[in-house]
Amino acid sequence: MQRLGKNIGKYLGEGIDIHRVVADMQKAADDHGWRREDFLQTGSCQLLALTRKVAEPVKRIYISAGIHGDEPAGPLAALQLLQENQWPANADIWLCPCLNPTGFTRNSRENAKGIDLNRQYLNPGAEETVAHIAWLEKQPTFDVCLCLHEDWESAGFYVYELNPDDQPSLARAIVDRVAEVCPIDMSPVIEDRPAAGGIINPKVDPRSRPQWAEAFYLITNKTRLSYTLEAPSDFQLSTRVAALVAGVRAVLDGVAK
Repeated sequence: MQRLGKNIGKYLGEGIDIHRVVADMQKAADDHGWRREDFLQTGSCQLLALTRKVAEPVKRIYISAGIHGDEPAGPLAALQLLQENQWPANADIWLCPCLNPTGFTRNSRENAKGIDLNRQYLNPGAEETVAHIAWLEKQPTFDVCLCLHEDWESAGFYVYELNPDDQPSLARAIVDRVAEVCPIDMSPVIEDRPAAGGIINPKVDPRSRPQWAEAFYLITNKTRLSYTLEAPSDFQLSTRVAALVAGVRAVLDGVAK
């Protein structure tokens, strides 16, 4: 499986029609009985939350995608998961499938105002992040959180694990499942952090960081186990979507046991 060699200095791959993708998500959610909530609606900016509840939940899982508008695999993976409708019978699911719709209209990492929303979660100013945090504050804590991303520079898939309490890790199961459909980044250093077999597991205190990604907010306020899944943007879009779907499925299967 070969890299495309398209990304020079930034993501230069294909974009998606985010309005069509979100409409397809809404239909799939409605077809399968999910609760749908718009927690921000201003002009063309609609932030959607979907919730699936079961009769006797044992676990609570949160999934987000689309916080960077030049990472189309995340929303497409969320759409595929909704359409396939294969979820653990023992888990409630919360899904925010596109946190930066205006970025996708520009095929840009940032939103329409040039703000990287994934650096906003300590001192939020962007309306999308303010609304998202307000929504999250109303939700219960989660057993595990998944943030679906892409990395335009990466040679393969990798996962960023925040696990401060040293709970049983799902990172290896994620990487092993993804390896069936996508190359893994085996670099010893990824994003300036030590890595092993496609896994970054830093011992980092979010309070030491001046800007917070969504994952830092989640690990501080909503969970004690978080995974950021990074698909390699320089491969075919179908491969990146398959990688994210496989990674999510590995976690869902682990929770279902």
